[in-house]
Amino acid sequence: MRRYGKHTDEDDIRQRPNRKGTRPRTSIRPKHEDAVEGMVLTVDRGRLTCLVDDRTVTAMKARELGRKAAVVGDRVSLVGDLSGEKDTLARIVRIGERSSVLRRTADDDDPYERVVVANADQLAIVTALADPEPRPRLIDRCLVAAYDGGLSPLLVLTKSDLASPESLLEMYGALGVPYVVTTREEFVDGVAAERVHEHLKGRTTAFVGHSGVGKTTLVNALVPPERRRTTGVVNAVTGRGRHTTTSALALPLNAKEGGWVIDTPGVRSFGLHHVDPSRVIHAFPDLEPGTEHCPRACSHDEPDCALDAWVAEGHADPARLVSLRRLLATRERREGD
Repeated sequence: MRRYGKHTDEDDIRQRPNRKGTRPRTSIRPKHEDAVEGMVLTVDRGRLTCLVDDRTVTAMKARELGRKAAVVGDRVSLVGDLSGEKDTLARIVRIGERSSVLRRTADDDDPYERVVVANADQLAIVTALADPEPRPRLIDRCLVAAYDGGLSPLLVLTKSDLASPESLLEMYGALGVPYVVTTREEFVDGVAAERVHEHLKGRTTAFVGHSGVGKTTLVNALVPPERRRTTGVVNAVTGRGRHTTTSALALPLNAKEGGWVIDTPGVRSFGLHHVDPSRVIHAFPDLEPGTEHCPRACSHDEPDCALDAWVAEGHADPARLVSLRRLLATRERREGD
């Protein structure tokens, strides 16, 4: 059957539009002056759950943002349906400037940098003293990432009823990192959560640690019951925990003082390809002035390093220099070494 009759040259015949489009392209982006501010709580396969006022809104990134990705903790501007009702979708049109960034790479040879959390004040490094065994090199790497990204570190040692914390505390004492030591019994009766909570009031704290150390169990004790996440157990054969947390999630603290905790997936490696070693010295304000007379591009672990003379003159504790050099060497060592 003929669609337009016999006279195919009539003016009312529809023409197929140009595939390449007829509208001129422009570099001008919409201002979205009516955009509403929100915070990214979690990211799942391109969909972002954001907190807007007192409700959660599902959103996706606007095309105009290009390849810039929003991560948990980001302050964003949203437009569209902000009701938070089922099957509604908003758009993220702006990502605010970040005050801090926790980043990692898959390993030290991987140039692809992954931003894990934005705008956190503190990084809680959770490690068990036994079952599974502690991994000091992983702790070192997390410390370097914290210092590099502008986060204050907090060391949380769990299962102290199975092994003594003294050796680890001695190792990190010179760094001046605050710490909390807990037992399994304290996890059950809530004492562990109370002691950790003292360090979290009014702050945004990202929790990191390898699987099986009790990280998510601790987070669950800190947040309201309806916000709690699934936890797992340590494999009796491999001594490793099972990954039960598969994506980062920001949760409000269960307290009047305010604050947020961000639970992150358990890690088995923490690459530092993205870290410039020259920035690690900023975490050692007692040593940093001593670098003024270092040779250009000094690694701070070579014969001509001025830090040796700085410490010898009594300006800083020798243990601090040892700690700095241990952290600087983490890029040359694997976590399991």
